[in-house]
Amino acid sequence: MRLLNRSAGRLSRHRRGPLAGLFVLLLGLLMTGGLYTAFAPAQAQQQPSDEELVAEGRELFLVNCSSCHGLNGEGVRTADGDTQLGPSLVGVGAAAVDFQVGTGRMPMAQPGQQAPRKKVVFDQDEIEAMAAYVASLGPGPAIPDESDYSTEGLSEEERAAAVVRGGQIFLTNCTACHNFTGSGGAMPRGGYAPKILGVDAKYVYEAMLTGPQSMPNFTNGNLTPEAKRDVIAYLQSLDENPDYGGFGMGGLGPVAEGMYAWIVGIGVLVGFAVWIAAHSTRSSKNKTTDGTEKVEA
Repeated sequence: MRLLNRSAGRLSRHRRGPLAGLFVLLLGLLMTGGLYTAFAPAQAQQQPSDEELVAEGRELFLVNCSSCHGLNGEGVRTADGDTQLGPSLVGVGAAAVDFQVGTGRMPMAQPGQQAPRKKVVFDQDEIEAMAAYVASLGPGPAIPDESDYSTEGLSEEERAAAVVRGGQIFLTNCTACHNFTGSGGAMPRGGYAPKILGVDAKYVYEAMLTGPQSMPNFTNGNLTPEAKRDVIAYLQSLDENPDYGGFGMGGLGPVAEGMYAWIVGIGVLVGFAVWIAAHSTRSSKNKTTDGTEKVEA
């Protein structure tokens, strides 16, 4: 019993010694570092820093985009200076990259007035990396948050009001190019306004924000995020509404309807008239002086 008491006394004296606190602190740091090493590296790899994202985006940019947009995004012109192979990307922002690359418009197969939508070449991580690099070249519109363009959280009353407001904005600013039903239309100098029905809400928002190709850009200063969302709600309502007129003929308006009327309607009537004339020729019979019959058509 006395031996146990002596051992307990020694331990008590050591715990109160000046090195005991330091030992406990070092032990705690070692345990914390071990736990961090075991669980943190995977998360660090999944979430690279901004510098790493920009560096990755620059590598992708140099390989896939620099031939038209320049090594530093300054744009490229032909030797005579008359033709712009690729515009400057300084100040276009991450939203422009997300729209152009996310819809497959970039990279283009060859320079032209219009960049058609096609199959997407890069995955989302690569698109975000290139967007981060272009954003580092100069201030510009950022990629919008889902809350800016999503209409999922609206009630029926709020959605109906948004459709009305968005319809007014669309009819005032957009129908000249995209027509009343959003089916697109021809533009001067080889351009065209693409069909915007069925397009993801994010890309519609980014198109309004950045103004790709011939489209004017509607910044948040002249068209608020709420107004842009109202336009998206209106376009979604067009997708949901059935075509009560039957065959919609592409929804391209009176020009397309007139073309159908001339080619199909009048064309069928003219063809039917020719068929009647060919099968209803009357024959007149006149007798000649020798008694034979002469048939005159």
